[in-house]
Amino acid sequence: MANQYNRILLKLSGEALLGEQGHGIDSHILAQYADEIKKVQAEGIEVSVVIGGGNIFRGVKGATEGMDRVQGDYMGMLATMINSMALQDALERKGVHTRLMSAIRMEEIAEPYIRRRAIRHLEKGRVVIFGAGTGNPYFTTDTAASLRAIEIEADVIIKGTRVDGIYDSDPEKNSDAVLFETITGDEVLDKRLNVMDLTAFTLCRDNRTPIIVFNMNKPGNLKKLVCTDESVGTTVVWDQ
Repeated sequence: MANQYNRILLKLSGEALLGEQGHGIDSHILAQYADEIKKVQAEGIEVSVVIGGGNIFRGVKGATEGMDRVQGDYMGMLATMINSMALQDALERKGVHTRLMSAIRMEEIAEPYIRRRAIRHLEKGRVVIFGAGTGNPYFTTDTAASLRAIEIEADVIIKGTRVDGIYDSDPEKNSDAVLFETITGDEVLDKRLNVMDLTAFTLCRDNRTPIIVFNMNKPGNLKKLVCTDESVGTTVVWDQ
């Protein structure tokens, strides 16, 4: 059976790396994510990744506690680089060739982000990790994921979470929350569902980039989503 997608951008939250810990990176979660990515990459899928930094630093939270917002956002970008380096190491330990590209120049640990070079790495079968967000304050890693996906012409943005998809309310707070299999972009906006921030969501809408939200913590879910026609998570569809 042919793969559903050829080139994907996987968006992971930094908070997911916490596992059962209160801070930092859970090595078991990191290894599990690396395994999931390796299985997909082994099927010939071109994989790129954007990971947040919320397990290390929350820029907006820092701003509300008296810190300058711009300073806080740059600190958040550095936090994404820590997570990106950790994921790179976990993948390399499993024999997966990777490249880490940063929106902020730091040549000792990462390549500067260059669109054509990123695409070339993907074509050569390397997992490309995009760090440091967009390199600009006031933009989230969701926006960075949308922007990079559009730039590299990814077939889909796959947002890995700890719930099974998009619900009509928070499933961790409401046991009666209803899961959507598909939902239109307009419905997401009308219902004020927290899928991505508005800037990221608008980028995807304007470029008709599909979004799928799924549970990354279920082993085998990523491969099932990308490589089969089984329904996994929630797909955001755009009105024609």
